[in-house]
Amino acid sequence: MPLSSPPYPTREMFEEEALAALASIPEFLRERLANVVLKVEEFATPEQLQSVNIATRWGLSGLYEGRPLSKESVWESGDLPPVISLFRQPLLREWIDTGVGLKELIRHVVIHEAGHHFGFSDDDMHQLERMAED
Repeated sequence: MPLSSPPYPTREMFEEEALAALASIPEFLRERLANVVLKVEEFATPEQLQSVNIATRWGLSGLYEGRPLSKESVWESGDLPPVISLFRQPLLREWIDTGVGLKELIRHVVIHEAGHHFGFSDDDMHQLERMAED
């Protein structure tokens, strides 16, 4: 059952925290995120789940969709802008189940998905999180 009644944080609060997470990324990287769209949805669509081989809508808290910077080419154009999606309901459930702070959880997912935009490895993404903390 979706978690939608008070006192659960609203979609607007998620958006504010996600934007704050993006703002914490070092400027030399943040500038390269200017064309990335940030969205907050309740759940991933069936197509989004299928794209990452996840069977349940509760199993995906964030997703990067787009061409990483490392794969961009001047010979290709017409793509839609890259999108970072946060999925509110799975994040709320993870927040409740783990006891991790919601702000920290949102920040972790945003930075992880932003890392995909740069084509970063998991180790690179952990370093990006540490840089954003400073």
